[in-house]
Amino acid sequence: MRILKYLIFLFLIVAIGLSIYVAIQPDDYQIVTTRVVNAPKPVIYNYVSDFKKWNKWSVWFDQDPNMHIEYGAVTEGENASFKWNSDILGKGNIVTTYATLDSVSHNLEFIKPKESKAHRFWSLDDTANKDGILVTSGIEGKLSFTDKFVLLFQNSMQHNFETDFKSGLIKLDSVVTTDMKKYKITTQGTIEYGGGYYLYQTTSTKQNEVHLATQKMFPEIEAFMEQNYMHSSGDAFTIFQEEDHDNNTVIFSVCVPIKEKVITPPGSTILCGFIETGSYFKTILKGDYSNLNEAWSKARETIKTNNTIVVDSTKNPFEAYVITPQKTFNPAELLTEIYIPVKPQYVKPVSTAAPIYSSSVYKEPTTTTEEIQ
Repeated sequence: MRILKYLIFLFLIVAIGLSIYVAIQPDDYQIVTTRVVNAPKPVIYNYVSDFKKWNKWSVWFDQDPNMHIEYGAVTEGENASFKWNSDILGKGNIVTTYATLDSVSHNLEFIKPKESKAHRFWSLDDTANKDGILVTSGIEGKLSFTDKFVLLFQNSMQHNFETDFKSGLIKLDSVVTTDMKKYKITTQGTIEYGGGYYLYQTTSTKQNEVHLATQKMFPEIEAFMEQNYMHSSGDAFTIFQEEDHDNNTVIFSVCVPIKEKVITPPGSTILCGFIETGSYFKTILKGDYSNLNEAWSKARETIKTNNTIVVDSTKNPFEAYVITPQKTFNPAELLTEIYIPVKPQYVKPVSTAAPIYSSSVYKEPTTTTEEIQ
């Protein structure tokens, strides 16, 4: 009996000591993971701040594909929200309280399996060597006495969050870099181009360095226009005058359309030109400029298989830049239009003359079809 009393007394001492130890543990928790993502900050921000894009990278959607999501009236940026209900992940809601290119904050409320609140946060920081963006994903909140007691024996909450956040960042990295490489080529067909005046500057360079050259030349034309109070009347474009495949060089002009003819100063490298109205085969590339060679090849091949048109070699082809890097940070959203001049294909009429009989041998009349370039 006395031993039992001692055991009970000892148990009470241990329980009190354990309770005191648990009580003095920090009431706050914070779990943070990081990863460098090689993508522009605005592109990464778009995937983090837009709740409708979370299903592309959040591991929650992998853990429960049948999770029910109810989006709020706003789904991107500040005040964006959604609710979730899952047999595996419980029930709760999240609201974005702050959103800039550098950081995003959410209020997170868990309803099931137990009620709690937390602060979900992100930061997007430039790396020292500019080789990507350091993405920080984290959560912080308060711990109840029960939470601290459970964590004393099993660190499941911290382990689960760390595992999910690390997996989420790996998948975010993969999704962002993969989506940036997506592109689409569409051959629209023959159109009538309206033509018009344009300012231009001409140079020659290696074929694979054309866009490096245009990055320098377009600003020079734009500066000229600004100094002379001129405005563009459409999308900038590049005209290709001559290609030397043996030496891998090309002569081309970068152009900015204007409303009327302009006489530029003597000695200026910037001149004024004019494109006449004409027929062009139009092809559209949505995606990075690295896919332009494929787009041009597809356009030319499509023209070859068309038995009603041929390339008009008396005119120069050109490509127009509708959505440029100045308008979007995502290469997959760039929009370029390719215009190849074409003309109707001439087909020699088939002879309908009656068969000619000789005194000895009958010969069937022959017909030929010729393409005139």
